[in-house]
Amino acid sequence: MNVAIIIAGGVGARTGQHVPKQFINVLDKPIIVYTLEQFQASEEIDAIEVVCLSGWEEILKAYALQYGIAKLKWVVPGGGSSQESIFKGLTNLQDECTADDVVVIHDGIRPMVEQRIIHSCIQVCKEKGNGITALPVYEQIFKTEDGETTEEYVPREKLRILQTPQAYKFGTLLKAYQEAFEKQIGIHASSYANTLMTDLGNELYFAEGSTKNIKITTGDDIEMFKAMLLARG
Repeated sequence: MNVAIIIAGGVGARTGQHVPKQFINVLDKPIIVYTLEQFQASEEIDAIEVVCLSGWEEILKAYALQYGIAKLKWVVPGGGSSQESIFKGLTNLQDECTADDVVVIHDGIRPMVEQRIIHSCIQVCKEKGNGITALPVYEQIFKTEDGETTEEYVPREKLRILQTPQAYKFGTLLKAYQEAFEKQIGIHASSYANTLMTDLGNELYFAEGSTKNIKITTGDDIEMFKAMLLARG
């Protein structure tokens, strides 16, 4: 079984809106619904779990009913951070998934994820144990200590930009989160499943990414998303 775990627990203060960013309407549809529709359409996804901002669970369920998200099986209240939300999502599936089932972690605010991206990360996971959506870096990258001057050039050939979706074997990821929270490893503020796994010494494998797979964080991102939808027609 392949289960999509959609992380939608954020408040989204940086968008400048009064509504959590995943519930902002763009062209008369909430952002989270665009995301869910992509996983609903995937032939490789058997079920969907949403880890939702607390207090918005019933609204999410109503949207799922309205827009035909029939694969939605579980809605779980989110935690205080992305890592807590992922852990809560995994814990909720303990009696639903086997160790070899694939869980696909995805940001609820990446609504432009394409079918080929979902397919790629699942296939890499089945072949190698995990599959992390990644992109090459095309710009020049420098390290800086003070934020004003260059310190060191970093060869871009050695860099990748990691996105979601990220696919893992359920048993491996659950065990990693249990260890990480017990030992307080890899759960710092900006961390995610991929950084936690790396902090615990696991090797990750890259899957196909896309520059269209934007993460909606600011008001400018919303405008870009709207333009992409209009261009798609």
